[in-house]
Amino acid sequence: MKPFAYVRPTSLREAADAHATHPGARYLAGGTNLVDLMKLGVETPTTLIDLSRLPLDDITELPDGGLRVGATVSNSDLAADPRVRARYPALVQALLAGASGQLRNVATTGGNLLQRTRCGYFQDLSKPCNKREPGSGCAARDGIHRDHAVLGHSAHCIATHPSDMAVALAALDARVELYGGPDSTRTVAAAEFHRLPADHPEQDTVVRPGEIVTAVLLPAPAPGTRSLYRKARDRASYAFALASVAVVLDLDPADGRVRSVALAFGGLAPRPWRATTAEARLTGAEPHPDTVREAVDAELDRAQPLRDNAYKIPLARNLACDTIAALAGTRPGPPATT
Repeated sequence: MKPFAYVRPTSLREAADAHATHPGARYLAGGTNLVDLMKLGVETPTTLIDLSRLPLDDITELPDGGLRVGATVSNSDLAADPRVRARYPALVQALLAGASGQLRNVATTGGNLLQRTRCGYFQDLSKPCNKREPGSGCAARDGIHRDHAVLGHSAHCIATHPSDMAVALAALDARVELYGGPDSTRTVAAAEFHRLPADHPEQDTVVRPGEIVTAVLLPAPAPGTRSLYRKARDRASYAFALASVAVVLDLDPADGRVRSVALAFGGLAPRPWRATTAEARLTGAEPHPDTVREAVDAELDRAQPLRDNAYKIPLARNLACDTIAALAGTRPGPPATT
């Protein structure tokens, strides 16, 4: 590991100023991803700016009935909060599916969003990777890519984003709060927070240089809304998603039709994939299995599988259809009413 300086700011402004005055600096929260990448030599920051002591670790009520989750709230504390468990079950399920208890105790809300791909070629300095070194090539395209993207990838990068939490946040219409200075605070939709690779796979998110993730804003769920997160993986625990799905469903009690639906996939793309085509087809329709399948197929028709990962398409289809059926009551499933 290369030598680096360490700064512990006492305010957001001090943190942003430190970043501006230390070229090559990186913000540090839980460190569960950044420190691992430093050990591998993938990340070589000149300075670490420790945000863990800033007052960003509270979950507070919003006037509309939603919640503001501070960026340094641990994944364990977020999953255990009674308000989160009651209002956003899909988020709790995603957090609990994401890692071991030890990691959840340290990993933070902001850090989870900012974690980098777990692509083996990205982590291997002996292999070309456009995300790590732009213009060097993508070794995964002709290499081992069973776990890689089928949606939203480009000729330059086929890596998937690893977060479970981010998939649930995309379906829940959450927003990410960013601090860029005393007069520069903005929010970004969680579904738009991560970039697709296109010609610049090294740009993972829309975060501007020096900006700090300060919170995630969760809107109040509509009465009667149900949500559920499901994940398919190679082993029962501590594995990244081959495919995952978060669904937020609201049915009209009068006729059982879909009043609103949000569907997001994980494990299929370089970012959580909000399935807007499927959502549009399902809104106003009865959640009959055939209708749901046709809507999901319309979304997955956009997929461009590679040599070894076409299996992800039927896997994601079945996972989405089964999850919607569980929420709609067309098959037995776990209770998920908020």
